[in-house]
Amino acid sequence: MSASEPALAVDCMGGDQGVAVTLPAVEAFLARRGEARVVAVGTPDHVEGAAARLREHFGERFRFVAASQVVAMDEPPQVALRTKRDSSMRRAIELVRDGEAVAAVSAGNTGALMAIARFVLKTLPGIDRPAIATVLPARTGRVWVLDLGANVDCTAEHLLQFGLMGAALVRAVEGIEEPRVGLLNIGEEAIKGNQVVREASEFLAASPLNFVGNVEDIYAGAADVVVCDGFVGNVALKTTEGLAQMLAEFLRAEFHRSWWTRLAAVAAFPVLQRFKDRVDPRRYNGAVLVGLRGTVVKSHGAADTFAFGWALDRAWEAGRHGLVTRIADQVAMLGPNGEGA
Repeated sequence: MSASEPALAVDCMGGDQGVAVTLPAVEAFLARRGEARVVAVGTPDHVEGAAARLREHFGERFRFVAASQVVAMDEPPQVALRTKRDSSMRRAIELVRDGEAVAAVSAGNTGALMAIARFVLKTLPGIDRPAIATVLPARTGRVWVLDLGANVDCTAEHLLQFGLMGAALVRAVEGIEEPRVGLLNIGEEAIKGNQVVREASEFLAASPLNFVGNVEDIYAGAADVVVCDGFVGNVALKTTEGLAQMLAEFLRAEFHRSWWTRLAAVAAFPVLQRFKDRVDPRRYNGAVLVGLRGTVVKSHGAADTFAFGWALDRAWEAGRHGLVTRIADQVAMLGPNGEGA
């Protein structure tokens, strides 16, 4: 595999189940993406055997890079950054820095991933803080939300930068040339929200973005990108996950209440299956760390093979469609006060 050929770097050791999930997902990804290439990073004793089989099957489309360390899921980020210089996570990100991969994917420790990615790749010019962005189902299509926890306290300028990065992300991954950008708020009126949000609304309205104003409902489909600070975004995401799980448990309990409801469940199975497919969180796995000089995607630590495969797809699309360049170009359009240059 030559350095000029695009590849995806995969931290095979991250996540709750490690290689039991990541390697089968890599194999399935290569099988369905005939043009893709993967550099798998892991410790030889866990990966080398399976890597030999994958190399035999996929040839030059698969390569294995050995690492001697693994970042634990509960390891403090600064400890991982200082002491795990040969970890599978860091080696995967370094492949992006060195131009050997268009993106890196890891299901490992989120804090460590952000710290290492920021240290190795650095932030883009004009970006103060990287953000975490993910896609969620909406009433019509999908919606990207950021930040989801990387930045708990934000200024209005940070929220403007999130809007710029989110719009570039949607252009790269979804192919929407003029994505609608909304600002998450407690009301749609311009007077609503705290001082930071009101000021951010003014900045976004004055920018070249297709700003549609404040949004109260992330899932209404009124915006392709919804911007918020990391505290609000993380709470919204966790609430969404909890609500989805609760509704699934309620439906399961009701359909198992009697023989009649079990019979009704059989009749309703096609509808229930389509509903499950639309809201299945595994199909939305893969949060993008935007604002860095390279593309990094964070998979959920508890992801199964199917979910990790979606994170691989998301990273591949973002990387090969030049997400980093698009963000840099978008930020360069603005002057120092968030006004068009």
